[in-house]
Amino acid sequence: MEKLNANQIRERYLKFFEDRGHYILSSASLLPEDKTVLFITAGMQPLVPHLLGEEHPKGKRLASSQKCLRTDDILEVGDNRHLTFFEMLGNWSLGDYFKKESISWSFELLINKEHGFGIDPKKLFVTVFEGDDNAPRDDESIKLWQEAFKTKGVETSLGNRIYAYPKDKNWWGPVGNAGPCGPDTEIFYDTGKEHSEEFGKECHVNCDCGKYVEIWNNVFMEYEKTTDGKFISSKQKNVDTGMGFERIVMVLQEKPTVFETDLLFPIIEECQKLSSIPYEAQEHSYRIIADHIRASAFLISDGMLPSNSEQGYILRRLLRRAIRHAKMLDLKNDFYIPLVKKVAEIYEDMYPEVSRKLNDIITVIHEEEEKFTKALIRGLKYIHGVHRKYKEEKSK
Repeated sequence: MEKLNANQIRERYLKFFEDRGHYILSSASLLPEDKTVLFITAGMQPLVPHLLGEEHPKGKRLASSQKCLRTDDILEVGDNRHLTFFEMLGNWSLGDYFKKESISWSFELLINKEHGFGIDPKKLFVTVFEGDDNAPRDDESIKLWQEAFKTKGVETSLGNRIYAYPKDKNWWGPVGNAGPCGPDTEIFYDTGKEHSEEFGKECHVNCDCGKYVEIWNNVFMEYEKTTDGKFISSKQKNVDTGMGFERIVMVLQEKPTVFETDLLFPIIEECQKLSSIPYEAQEHSYRIIADHIRASAFLISDGMLPSNSEQGYILRRLLRRAIRHAKMLDLKNDFYIPLVKKVAEIYEDMYPEVSRKLNDIITVIHEEEEKFTKALIRGLKYIHGVHRKYKEEKSK
């Protein structure tokens, strides 16, 4: 594979789809206009009205790199692939092309060496919907994948490189009790990592051991679930795809985790300069700090402030968790300043708002660090007081 930096990978993805008639959208804020959700968690989220049928002013073919934030997997941050803040690369067809173009373009972008990523097709595995009482098995996607792999001399069949799974793995939607929905096909990359039996005796593409990493998901909205629970053919058939940017960067830069890429390791290196504890000895804390400080910088640049409720509480939790791990690395106060500066530098071309609001970001984090430190001191005094009282009573 050609060695590309993160910016080149993002640009190559967007250029690939621009050349195929897609309008390139700018990223929306992490803070959604829809107040029923806290954050933008997927690239398709800002496009929900258009996936439901509303005409988009820029046409039927769209693509973007969207800022996203998820905290569902916050306790998993620090492994090889989970993050709170990430970018989602996506391309959409609003009633235009469908499975044939979507799958063939996905395969072409991943394996083409000239205008794609040059991945060895033998490293790729896919999953499809296995079918149930409401919708049949996605045989069309199976056939299209077989044809795509065959062009590169890779023989496939159901159960060999192509695997079928039920709705909980390979189905999207609807949002709520009714609306557009449909099967998806997920693309996995074999990292070559050895399977660990703590995740089960047999390894498989959906195994949590980290050997297989999901890099792309193509959703085919061809059904509509009615209010009485029936699944009918949708009038507008949409394609909604999402590729985890940090994951594809990890794959293309041949790094063992997303934290060793040029998106996150420069932040970790700044952190290493401030600690006597090497990265290898405490990598979990280094990774949490890098992830949480990056996420916090983007949230603050989008106008969020720490608080005790909703979005502000998530920001407060991220900052205080980063500060707690900084203390484990024996970092001094204001440790975050060079880290935030490095975040601004990494994203200066794509997200210049972080650089523009650098002083605001540092000020907000400084104030939160002071509040947290005072709370820790009060807590420690209380604990020492309780312990002293207990010892006095025990000695009587």
